Amino acid sequence: MFSGKVVLITGASSGIGAETAREFSRLGASLVLTGRNKENLEMVSKNCEEISSNKPVPLKIIADIKNEKDVENIIETTIKHFKKLDVLVNNAGIAASVTIETTSLHQFDDIMQTNVRAPYYLTMLATPYLIRRKGNIVNVSSVGGLRAFPDFLAHCISKAALDQFTRCVALELASKGVRVNSVNPGDIITGIHLKGSVSEHQYKAYLEKCKTIHPLGRIGEPNEVSSVIAFLASDAASNITGSSLSVDGGRQAACPR
Repeated sequence: MFSGKVVLITGASSGIGAETAREFSRLGASLVLTGRNKENLEMVSKNCEEISSNKPVPLKIIADIKNEKDVENIIETTIKHFKKLDVLVNNAGIAASVTIETTSLHQFDDIMQTNVRAPYYLTMLATPYLIRRKGNIVNVSSVGGLRAFPDFLAHCISKAALDQFTRCVALELASKGVRVNSVNPGDIITGIHLKGSVSEHQYKAYLEKCKTIHPLGRIGEPNEVSSVIAFLASDAASNITGSSLSVDGGRQAACPR
């Protein structure tokens, strides 16, 4: 399905990003994997090489997407190596449990830089190459971009901004043959919450609570998101652009419980 196509995935060293890398590997894509954790990125890359039918070695780029030079290097290295880019998956993101009473400007800036500014800049740089290939972009947003939740203020703001970014860029690039969509996961077993300010005990309690707040009665798995990302990036979604597709067990459609 993606044979001969180059797919760039940010935040590919863990969680949804890692599973998305494996998904595209199974579908024959040539991969550019970025992340901050070198050891994890190496592990994901090796896994992708093993499960791919034609055994291509992914291009690995250690990068902090908050760093402008790192973002510039991602695109420069990709084009130098592959001479083209077909799909950009803006997956890297962070979350933190903060309220308007407990947040700081530093936390707000950190989340906005990672979840909004970085994909904004990476998309800016990637766009000329995507236009040449009539490629597409998939932004990994969140149910928090569609619905309001307490205790994750900056995260929800950032994902709402990413969804609007998706729609605006989709309109700007539609006439040039480039599609832009977002996938909006609900709670997925990735450990992202533990990277914020939530303790392991609180996280385990939250996983139990997820059984009652999701209409499907369970938390999601990374592969349930990666398969949707691959769909949106494929020719099967050739008439879809500017959309935010929820993968959240029905949570965005439900009333608070």
